[in-house]
Amino acid sequence: MSNVHASSHPLVAHKLTRLRDKQTEPKKFRELVREIAALLAYEATADLLTASQSIETPLATYEGTTLREKIGLVPILRAGLGMVEGIWELMPSAEVWHIGIYRDEHTLKPVEYYNKLPVEPRVSVCLIVDPMLATGGSAIATADVLKRWGVRKIKFVGLIGAPEGIAAMQKAHADVPIYLAAIDDHLNERAYIVPGLGDAGDRQFGTG
Repeated sequence: MSNVHASSHPLVAHKLTRLRDKQTEPKKFRELVREIAALLAYEATADLLTASQSIETPLATYEGTTLREKIGLVPILRAGLGMVEGIWELMPSAEVWHIGIYRDEHTLKPVEYYNKLPVEPRVSVCLIVDPMLATGGSAIATADVLKRWGVRKIKFVGLIGAPEGIAAMQKAHADVPIYLAAIDDHLNERAYIVPGLGDAGDRQFGTG
């Protein structure tokens, strides 16, 4: 799993433990999602292309660095929305494009219901953001859409992944690196990640 990156950062581990706790209320849950998302995005963007830029400090000329690649964030509705704000704090110029995909409770297959991507991409790197990589169906469908759209560089950023979802994503999109806070044990009969943290959307928005 050379393209799967599970964070080993102590801050991520600490915040993820609080996120998993069933006693954590929605307000704190949302805060933790934002914070962990920012930390993971920091790791996921370590290889962005840069160019040199000459500037003037108060004391001298300095040869600095500027980003060459324009970034797009693609949250999978609705749970992925909670991760956007944290990443935006690091990359305020990133464009955000929404793709709505839900998992059919009977077939467990992804169903696309919303897509407002422009005709051509205006970004060179897209981060798919979704808290859970469970069966992998939604992430695979989103990567399919982005590749058809013309994006060549795609990464998945999530909080928790199941081995089944990771394997499915790698099989369908071996060129898409996966960045996670943790890899959990397995999926249960309802395709929920175990030990997991429950339904990330419901816990963020106080529903369910």
